[in-house]
Amino acid sequence: MKAHTALFFIFTWTVVFHCCYCFYLPGLAPVSFCEEGKSSDDCQATIQLFVNRLDSVESVLPYEYDAFDFCQDAHEQRPSENLGQVLFGERIESSPYKFSFMKEETCQKVCSRTYDATKKEDRKKLYFLKKGMRLNYQHHWIVDNMPVTWCYEVDGGQKFCNPGFPIGCLVTETGQAKDACVINAHFNKKNTYYIFNHVDITLTYHSGEGEAWTGARLVGATLEPRSFKHGDKVSCEGEPMGIPLTSKDTTTLTYTYSVKFEKNNNIKWASRWDYILISMPHTNIQWFSIMNSLVIVLFLSGMVAMILLRTLHKDISRYNQIDQEDSQEESGWKQVHGDVFRSPRKGMLLSVFLGQGTQIFIMTFVTLFLACMGFLSPANRGALMTCAVVLWVLLGTPAGYVSSRMYKTFGGEKWKSNVLLTALLCPGIVFTNVFLMNLILWVEGSSAAVPFGTLVAVLALWFGISVPLTFLGAYFGFKQEAIEYPVRTNQIPRQIPPQLFFTRPYAGIVMGGVLPFGCIFIQLFFILNSIWSHQMYYMFGFLFLVFIILIITCSEATVLLCYFHLCAEDYHWWWRSFLTSGFTAVYLFIYAIHYFISKMQITGLASTILYFGYTLIMVLVFFLFTGTIGFFSCFWFVRKIYSVIKVD
Repeated sequence: MKAHTALFFIFTWTVVFHCCYCFYLPGLAPVSFCEEGKSSDDCQATIQLFVNRLDSVESVLPYEYDAFDFCQDAHEQRPSENLGQVLFGERIESSPYKFSFMKEETCQKVCSRTYDATKKEDRKKLYFLKKGMRLNYQHHWIVDNMPVTWCYEVDGGQKFCNPGFPIGCLVTETGQAKDACVINAHFNKKNTYYIFNHVDITLTYHSGEGEAWTGARLVGATLEPRSFKHGDKVSCEGEPMGIPLTSKDTTTLTYTYSVKFEKNNNIKWASRWDYILISMPHTNIQWFSIMNSLVIVLFLSGMVAMILLRTLHKDISRYNQIDQEDSQEESGWKQVHGDVFRSPRKGMLLSVFLGQGTQIFIMTFVTLFLACMGFLSPANRGALMTCAVVLWVLLGTPAGYVSSRMYKTFGGEKWKSNVLLTALLCPGIVFTNVFLMNLILWVEGSSAAVPFGTLVAVLALWFGISVPLTFLGAYFGFKQEAIEYPVRTNQIPRQIPPQLFFTRPYAGIVMGGVLPFGCIFIQLFFILNSIWSHQMYYMFGFLFLVFIILIITCSEATVLLCYFHLCAEDYHWWWRSFLTSGFTAVYLFIYAIHYFISKMQITGLASTILYFGYTLIMVLVFFLFTGTIGFFSCFWFVRKIYSVIKVD
């Protein structure tokens, strides 16, 4: 049996470590392209460029492409978007940039926009465009489901490919070039906006010669943003297009592009995202994060093993000795056997939290496992969020079952209130928060505002599927017998002796969250970068490992502190076990504040409210998740140790 266990353990960790390199699993079928006049059912000649929302690290508010008055497609098309894309505010639409395969073009005009300073509507449009440049808003273009990247060298000569490029940049009154303005020495006029109205696009393809398929497949799309002041005749050379900070003249902007094709048969279609992902210099830091977390786990495991194998074994042997009168005189965790399973205060709320925490735990585990295997790769846009929402909706049954079973174990009788709170309390808090944030997004005209129809659909999923499944799980939970305790509970509560500082409830709770947070804070930095700095997150293998380590750390830290408190004859462990590991969420919130102050460049009250509003949702979810892990670890530990001692 031990050999089978060892083989299973080795196989599991082999798969997990292999998943660290499973960066990509195609989300769509490959599309073949061929030259004009040779198109067929197997390949097409036209390459359509799509545009997504524009976002900025200086603002939480993303905007649709059309909001900035760029060139629009006369026959605009919007691909169908999944639930995750809509909730994340992605707004993909077709653009007037259309190319013919293998047809290279130079300085082709797309459109012109004229802004008359005497007209209020034109002034408003130009002001909004300047605001986008001032706040460093970024374009996000897509070709054949691939981001069109802007590749440039960073410190140390390393190449970095950014899946976006700025609208333009601003040279301030002091002559300081801001952000993208440093790439061009000609951007030297003070109090001037420079708009990138020209792009040099390079499309890299893999030829189908010698393959089982015909035509060619795109394996790379890069561009270089440039600025040109076009006159009556379009010319992609000369001085850049500058827009004064305050202008009373008519401003004309002409948008142009150049496109060329390069062949590269060394890049396979299935690995075409690698040049984007590998250029992100985070792998070494991720391994450091894993090693840091493993050291913490080994340290905690050593302490827990020492307690369980030595101290606890001695305690049990001493408590089970024949001379019971002598053992009763000693202090220790046995002395509270008649009170340790006394029902907790506010057992209704605790059972509801445990049900919701179980639902979140299973949802997170399955989502991360699928992402680790590559099914939720960046190529499959919105799949991660869609998967998480669908899983949460379908996991109402275990939430109702755990909540009702624990509530019955606590001796509760208000089963209707229990099931209603399980189905409505925490989801209701999250939905109310999202709705209030959505009102701000609607007022600001942001593309991140969830459409009313989508909100109705989410409510339908909640009340039409999740709530009935929660009721079903609660039905089966209440039909089950209450969990039996290994010892009887005394009628009169035992008095708790005075506690030392480190065995007091608040001290233990505050200390309990430190080590779990230490396991995740490096990974948390990359997750926050992905959410707020719009960087692509793809290392789900590392994240899955950290997730497993977090579970182990929360369990061991809670069990360790629970043992210390029981030895001090403090038997109020129910809520303390939940709050000890759940306090990790408080450290997460503190770190989010630090990230906002030190890393974010957000300006504006609306963006600040949105940042902390959505952060509070993350904190609540993380609190329920970690608290549930700590509670059930401690519950198993307490039942186990009191089941092996002899009690009169």
